[in-house]
Amino acid sequence: MIRRLLMWALPLFPVLALGPNADARQAADLRDLSLGMSIANISAEEYVGLACADEEGAKLAAWSEFRMCPADEMGLRAISFRFNNEINPLAAVNDKYEGTKLGGHPVLLTGLVDRSGVLKRIRIDTDPNARPFWHKKAHLLALIVRARYGDDGWICRDTERHEGETSVGGLLIKERCEKRSERRRLVLYREVYRRAGQPLSDVVNATHFIIDQAMDR
Repeated sequence: MIRRLLMWALPLFPVLALGPNADARQAADLRDLSLGMSIANISAEEYVGLACADEEGAKLAAWSEFRMCPADEMGLRAISFRFNNEINPLAAVNDKYEGTKLGGHPVLLTGLVDRSGVLKRIRIDTDPNARPFWHKKAHLLALIVRARYGDDGWICRDTERHEGETSVGGLLIKERCEKRSERRRLVLYREVYRRAGQPLSDVVNATHFIIDQAMDR
């Protein structure tokens, strides 16, 4: 019970050691999830709502059913999941801890698994269906992520803008940032814009964060 309280009370961002002396066995990427771990070691109680992260979204009874999901060009199979709110002892006393959130923002979580059942990548996206209050602030999660991992070392560039895209409240942001260590490659997208003909109630306002294993350059 004490372990669970600590797990829910601690910040929900990854505790990722980016220094050259980081021990991969001690660093986690999301709560107690670490890239390189076997899905057999992922708690069935802590992480629920498993489904293939594609358009069909087939539901899965367990992580071991990952082969039901289509593989991408790298052979990885994407599984969406969420935190189990029913076992969260803090949710009953503070809605700050309800649902699947990071840095207070409602998010969608995806784990990508290779053919041998090893977690190779984690993707975190702000929830486009969150309440308007949070949707308007979704791009701010990217700033929290950058601060969490340290402002130094990020390489950022503007991504391509398309005809008809306009600003929202004076903001037009389409940014991709990347940071590397010996162990991890972090990719962070921040977006605020309105597509041509898009209603103001449905503009793009998002953060997308990918935690990947570092590859040889």
